[in-house]
Amino acid sequence: MKIAIASGKGGTGKTTVAVNFALAIGNTQLFDCDVEEPNCNLFLGLDLDKQEDVSIAIPEIDSEKCSLCGSCAEFCCYNAIAKLPQRVMIFPKLCHGCGGCQIVCPENAISEIKRPIGIIEKGVHAGSGISFFQGTLGIGEPMATPVIRRLQAHIDEKAVVVVDSPPGTACPVIATVGEMDYCVLVTEPTPFGLNDLVLAVEVVRQLKVPFGVIINRHGSGYNGVEKYCYSENIPILMKIPYDRKIAVLYSQGIPFVQRMPQWKENFRAMYHEICSISSENTLQDSYSGVRN
Repeated sequence: MKIAIASGKGGTGKTTVAVNFALAIGNTQLFDCDVEEPNCNLFLGLDLDKQEDVSIAIPEIDSEKCSLCGSCAEFCCYNAIAKLPQRVMIFPKLCHGCGGCQIVCPENAISEIKRPIGIIEKGVHAGSGISFFQGTLGIGEPMATPVIRRLQAHIDEKAVVVVDSPPGTACPVIATVGEMDYCVLVTEPTPFGLNDLVLAVEVVRQLKVPFGVIINRHGSGYNGVEKYCYSENIPILMKIPYDRKIAVLYSQGIPFVQRMPQWKENFRAMYHEICSISSENTLQDSYSGVRN
């Protein structure tokens, strides 16, 4: 059972929900796929071990063989290659590593070299049995998706998996949520929150991933989000109140399920509600994980 925690915009409490949800369930894999700014471990405080470097293949031109025909530049739809009068120029950060330029080169003048763009790290939370994986995109690197793909390669298909998705509705979100069995969309009760929730709902519907909504900081007086969910027949899985104690624990980097045990039961109840929406086989496999 793979559950993504996503949001149409940053700052809604997505990571807070992901960490508290995983701690409440226990015996899970938790993945921080928000690789541009991974921060789940701010709440877990684990010592992380590097698992691997993430690289993409970029072209390298052999100037002795290159005839300056320009086939590689014409083929590259990402504009990562430019043919100049005296040489071919490569723009590594625009290259998506498709290898097409190497295929179309009539002189066999192009080979590939690896360019590191990020790392994968792992830690274990002994108290809850959580195996935690974190991807980190290198500073200044523009492409998060290859790091997310390598991070997902560590998913155990037999485990209960909680994934902290990148925020928004762009390619990194699609790469993360598209592989999930269920998506929890975290939003806030504001007009801005509603606007971005509508966009996120459109994405998960296109991906055909079942989903529900958590309203964080509920109770501010704006009810547009609830009206929208009711009108669209979207299940509201949980309402987390605008509570000073939760805010104080957050500011101290403490997951609130560790100090407010009733919320651990609330998250477990939400997990079982999600399972009830999924297939009977998934329900049986996932429930045995909770009991353990």
